[in-house]
Amino acid sequence: MATLFDQIPTRKALCKIAGDFHLRGWMAGTAGNLSARSSNNADCFWITASGLPKGQLEISDFISINIENCEISHRFHDNHKPSAETSIHQIIYQLLPDTKACFHVHSVDSCLTANRFDANQTAIPLPAIEMIKGLDIWEEEPKVDLPLFDNFLDVPEIAEQIRRRFDSNPPELPALMIRNHGITVWGTSIQQAYNRLEILEFIMSYLARQT
Repeated sequence: MATLFDQIPTRKALCKIAGDFHLRGWMAGTAGNLSARSSNNADCFWITASGLPKGQLEISDFISINIENCEISHRFHDNHKPSAETSIHQIIYQLLPDTKACFHVHSVDSCLTANRFDANQTAIPLPAIEMIKGLDIWEEEPKVDLPLFDNFLDVPEIAEQIRRRFDSNPPELPALMIRNHGITVWGTSIQQAYNRLEILEFIMSYLARQT
């Protein structure tokens, strides 16, 4: 059944979500990016243009990207460039074809949590708290890890690290963490991706407050 953000046009929904996340401090300034598969062309996804304030997005502030080759298929303004993290979104859509939306945010709590783990650690163990059910984990006392990746200035290098790991070891969770950067979450609908990001940010805040 369609839910709130799935009942309105894709880019309008993404604008509303960006404004919401901006107010929560998860997309400060121009940080972060949102994407969703095009409802008219499943081979493309809409993603936020680079360098735009996420609290003030308009429906023309998105660029359509081809999933196969990452080329621009449509944009409303010639001076708009795709988000720096476009290659990460592309990898998620390629490897996980049921994905309809992918959100990447920069929050203080997620960075604080990731920094508790040394450079050799490739995952963050998540606590077996009730909220983890929001990530479709229904086991008693589950042992679930959030994949953790190193940050690089060259974002396609991050995307390639994700591709190599997920090709051989598909993720248990619909999410990943980039050290000193932020979380990325995806879902089979815009609403599901939104819900999952809220849940994971709650868990990050829980972990960040532990001593």
